Amino acid sequence: MLQQFGFSQYESQVYEALITIDEALDATTIVKRSGVPRSKVYEVLRRMSEKGMVLESTTEKKRLYAPLPLDSAITKLQRDFNDNITQLKTIQSRKKKIDDRVWTLKEEQSIHSLVSELLHLSTSSIIFSGWADDIEQHLALLEEKEAEGIAVEIHTIGEIDSSLSHVTTLIPDADHQKLERSRIVIIDHEEVLFAGIEDTNWQAIHTKSKPLVTFFSEFFYHDVALTEITRKFGSTMMEDPHIRNVLLKLRY
Repeated sequence: MLQQFGFSQYESQVYEALITIDEALDATTIVKRSGVPRSKVYEVLRRMSEKGMVLESTTEKKRLYAPLPLDSAITKLQRDFNDNITQLKTIQSRKKKIDDRVWTLKEEQSIHSLVSELLHLSTSSIIFSGWADDIEQHLALLEEKEAEGIAVEIHTIGEIDSSLSHVTTLIPDADHQKLERSRIVIIDHEEVLFAGIEDTNWQAIHTKSKPLVTFFSEFFYHDVALTEITRKFGSTMMEDPHIRNVLLKLRY
């Protein structure tokens, strides 16, 4: 009866012998009723007692045994099962290795495809920084994701026509000679893709490394903050030659 719950055959036989009679039994009677060998019965009773399935008492120098009542045994087995499931999940989570390797990728269409796949896989949040024409290629999907309840934050260089709630727009200064095309995509605060142009060719890195995800997240909000500050106080700041020179060196 109890073997399917992880008990041995002898343990199951002892419990059945006890539960089917309404009185406590000594070891000799248990041997007769259960069929467990006398040489094994005390060890089996000890294990069942440790597992909380058998109660013990001494009366007139005689050791007696009684079963844990059936309803209580069922409740115990259910709780033990649930506890084991919880422990199993904990072990699985603890042993799951996080892939924090940094992967490199080249070629514009391949990078574009990976960005699209990451956006599709997002479940809680999307952070996207890039040029307007780049973002516009994914705009329908971004709007669909926001409609599903996913938090979408966009920093765009150049204006886009969008229904998205959180869009920060940078309009480059005409004298800005350092501004380069790039994109940052951060999904669920867990993985990041950063792409830029080197020698006229697109190159990207993709990783779940927590330090790099944190770095690029802060980089994104740095851009957002700087864009907002420039929008509100740009004319004043540009009057200062030193500040103007520093701002025009930024690549964003």
